[in-house]
Amino acid sequence: MNTSAPAFEALAQQLQANRIGRRQALWLMGASTLGMAGLQGCAKSPVTGQSIVVGMSEAQERQMDTQVAPHQFSQDLGAIQDPAVNQYVGDVGKRLQALSHRPDMPYSYRVLNANYVNAYTFPGGAMGVTRGIMAELGSEAELAALLGHEIGHVNARHAAQRQGQAMVAQAAVLGLNIAAQDSQWGQLVGLGSQIGASALLASYSRDHEREADALGQEYMVRAGFPAQGMTALHQLLVDQQKEAPSLLSTMFSSHPMSSERLNTAAQQARQRYASSANAPTQRERFMDSTSSLRRIKPTITACQNGETAMASQSYSQAQTAFASALKLTPRDYAGHFRMAQCLQAQKKTQEARQYAQQAQAIYPQEAQAHKLSGVLALSLRDPGAAFEGLDRFDRQLPGDPGVLFLKGVSLEGMGQRQQAAQHYAQYLRLSQQGQAAQFAASRLQAWGMLR
Repeated sequence: MNTSAPAFEALAQQLQANRIGRRQALWLMGASTLGMAGLQGCAKSPVTGQSIVVGMSEAQERQMDTQVAPHQFSQDLGAIQDPAVNQYVGDVGKRLQALSHRPDMPYSYRVLNANYVNAYTFPGGAMGVTRGIMAELGSEAELAALLGHEIGHVNARHAAQRQGQAMVAQAAVLGLNIAAQDSQWGQLVGLGSQIGASALLASYSRDHEREADALGQEYMVRAGFPAQGMTALHQLLVDQQKEAPSLLSTMFSSHPMSSERLNTAAQQARQRYASSANAPTQRERFMDSTSSLRRIKPTITACQNGETAMASQSYSQAQTAFASALKLTPRDYAGHFRMAQCLQAQKKTQEARQYAQQAQAIYPQEAQAHKLSGVLALSLRDPGAAFEGLDRFDRQLPGDPGVLFLKGVSLEGMGQRQQAAQHYAQYLRLSQQGQAAQFAASRLQAWGMLR
């Protein structure tokens, strides 16, 4: 899109007349992204006592969890609406964290509605485990290995080290900038919300992965699990990679896997932790505690198929897969949300909005459906409804500058110039670069509110 001053003025005139086109709506969505940088320093590793280069203090690690983690968890469609399963995963995590090198970090655990296979942690210990990987695990020992590995990253301060080495990607919330052009819609949903995960949680080095494996195996053995659980987890992931490589692309991009890691875990189980061989895997307890999640595994598989099809822009195939998922589980939040995105990609905006609204009704406490509903309303030239959806998102998940900008756009479309100006000015206080900032500044200048 042409971003000259006349182009901004033409867009503004169409906005006021509620005549913006789909490409212009996509540009508005894509114009709002902020970045975040870190500072470097030195600290002692809580694990080894050796000096490490870090990009944030412990207080900053905790702050990142508070400020950024909720946005990423929402990108992955929030915690599943199953308190018992979330509690169970949290209980396993608490057993492990108490035996770690940093037991006082503010750890928290949730199973996310994302269908792709992955688990990840933020620097302070806020962890997300996707329902995609939970449906594949076979025992509590494998779950302990998964959580122990992530706790290992927290204890070795790997995220802080990545920041110190300038390896962390943007830590601001990703709005919808990837959707700035029609040709990029396949990437937008690529296999769940993994774009958000891989951008916010840039890849660990192989050395970091080895250390997290070693720490995770140590913690799980301390907690009474067999070390073989880590080997079983690695074998599961290797097998899954062979069967459905696309579903693990994010996990392996952020957690580099290798046969060497599998062999090392097996060797440690045979030698260093041989005494744990007869410890219970707690398979039955795991199966009982996750039975409600495993019952919807066919739904998760159908959603995975839909997301894979979306990534290759096979939208008709994706729509069929999501319809299958919703036939199996009619009130599946992720299924409705992905169907809305799929229809949106096919320019079936009104139908997409209906699915987004159903997702809102199914899970009103989760923010993404409100945002998507607002965006679709804006595309349908309904700025009042757009503002309502975006404002609900903003109240639940404050701090997304892109939503602040789009609320200003909606207000302008509603003819509420003064309130729109306040939103544009507030956005400019957060960012003075990028197309959204240029647009906001152009409107304030046109209204005589900015020189």
